[in-house]
Amino acid sequence: MEKLPAATGWQWIKQGFALFRKQPAEMSTLFLSYMFLMMILPIIPVVGQVLPLLLIPVFSMAFMQACVKIEKGQRVYPNLLLTGFRSAGLSRLLWLGLLYVCAAALAIGASTLVDGGVFWKVMAGSARVDVETMRHSNIRLAMLVSGLLYVPAAMAFWYAAPLIAWQDMGIVKALFYSFHAVRRAGRAFLLYGLGWGLLGVLFPLLLSTVLGWITGSPTLMVVVLLPLSMVLTVVMYCSFYPSYTTVFGRPADAA
Repeated sequence: MEKLPAATGWQWIKQGFALFRKQPAEMSTLFLSYMFLMMILPIIPVVGQVLPLLLIPVFSMAFMQACVKIEKGQRVYPNLLLTGFRSAGLSRLLWLGLLYVCAAALAIGASTLVDGGVFWKVMAGSARVDVETMRHSNIRLAMLVSGLLYVPAAMAFWYAAPLIAWQDMGIVKALFYSFHAVRRAGRAFLLYGLGWGLLGVLFPLLLSTVLGWITGSPTLMVVVLLPLSMVLTVVMYCSFYPSYTTVFGRPADAA
């Protein structure tokens, strides 16, 4: 695979918007169905708190398959959430999810060496992020350290799920190919990440803040921020698909 130019990362974002525009209501419904499941899974005793992370690779294939259907001019329905569960590689996707949980836990756990476990407690839900916590701990540095430590894992996980589901790869092979594919497309991914940082984080916050300042209504800030953030999140999910097809081509059999 040849190294991709940096501009490719911006093209992925534009292609994500193009896919979303073809079926905005259907993709939003699929995303809301996914979020609803993520909200009820923690109700399950013992394993409920881990399931949302464990099932990320399985549910990610729903959005990849939805993009395939959009390209083919077919309608997207919420039952696509079961796509990953119908895959012949379901067991491997679940093991991939377990590795995802372990990698995240190790990255966050390493931050305890920086802030004495404050960030770990916040992520575990046993502590809150407030002004005092931010002021009297190294939580910012801990978050940075965790993020940097997780980057290699994120590179390995990026393409792993579709490589397992669509190309029938084993877990180790999928992680290997994903890591090196992202490494070789590093400049494209850097611009891709920066683009989503601006569009997905700074733009909604800036827009809602300006509207709230002009109108003096905090409620308006929330009313604008929530739906805008949801739409941009769905578009980001749509952009995962062109990032895959640019590197590995369109799936020959995405059933």
